[in-house]
Amino acid sequence: MTVVAEGSDETSRETSSERVVPRSKRWRYGWVAETLGMLVVYRLYDFGRDHATGTTAEAFSNAKDVVAAQRTLGIYWEKPIQQAFLNVDWFMAFWNIYYGTVHFVLPLVTLIWLYRKRPARYVRWRNTLVLMWAIAVTAFFVYPLMPPRLMPARYGFVDAAAEYYNFGPQVKVEFGPDGQPAQRALDQYGNPFAAMPSFHIGWSMWSLLALWPLLRRRWVRALLVTYVAGVVFCITVTANHWLLDAVGGLVVLGLGALGAWGIDRAGAAWRTRRGVSTPPAPAGAC
Repeated sequence: MTVVAEGSDETSRETSSERVVPRSKRWRYGWVAETLGMLVVYRLYDFGRDHATGTTAEAFSNAKDVVAAQRTLGIYWEKPIQQAFLNVDWFMAFWNIYYGTVHFVLPLVTLIWLYRKRPARYVRWRNTLVLMWAIAVTAFFVYPLMPPRLMPARYGFVDAAAEYYNFGPQVKVEFGPDGQPAQRALDQYGNPFAAMPSFHIGWSMWSLLALWPLLRRRWVRALLVTYVAGVVFCITVTANHWLLDAVGGLVVLGLGALGAWGIDRAGAAWRTRRGVSTPPAPAGAC
C-alpha cells in the first residue's frame, strides 16, 4: 500500500504522480507493520516453495534436459569449475558459508536502506521482490529441477553442502524407498528441487539494480558488481544450481520489475483520476 508523498526528494526521473511512499510511513512506528507484512509475505513464499517439491523422476528428467541444453549452448561448465577446487577445503567451505549467508544479508540491507532513505524507490523494488516470490513459487511447482549436487554419481558432481563445512546441516539428502526426498531431508533443506529459478541470482541482481542509481562512488559500484559475480561463481562451485538457473533468476527479476512498473502506472492513473493527495509522513517517522 502506498500514498502520495509531497516534497519527496526521489530521483528526478520520477514524475510527481510517481512520488509515492509506503503507507506505513504515515505512522511513527509504521515500519513495524511494514516489517511484519514483508515477513508474512516471505513466509508464504517459503511455504509455497517447500510444498512444490514435485517428483524425483520429474526433477531428474528436467535436469537432463538442462544439461543437454547447456551442452548445446556450450556452457556446460559446472563440473570442471567445481572439480578445479575440490581439493581446497577452506575454499569450498568459504563458498558454502557465502551461499547460506550473504544471499539473505544484502537484500535485507537494501530494503531497510531504501525504506529509510528513498521510500518512493522502496515501493517499486518492494513490489518487484514480492512479485518475484510469486512467480518463483509458480515456477517451482511447474518445473521441479534436480540441482547438480544431487545428480547421480556418474555426472561427477560433489554435494559441497554435505562434504565441506557450512553453517547448515552437513549431511547428504536422504531419499526414501519411493525415491522421494525423505521427510528429514525436507526438514533440513526445504525443497531440494527448487533450483529453477536461482533466487541467489535473482536477489543479488535485484539488490544491484535497486541500489545502482543511488551509488556515486565507482568503487562501491564495482564492489556490488563483484558481489553479483561472486554469487554466480558460488552457486556453480557448490553445485547448488545450473547456469541456466541463473538465467531463470534474471527472467523472474525482469518479470517482477515489469509487473511493479505496471502497478506504478496503474496507481498513478488512479490518483490522477481521483485527485488523491495525502499528507506526508510525520516528522521523525522511520
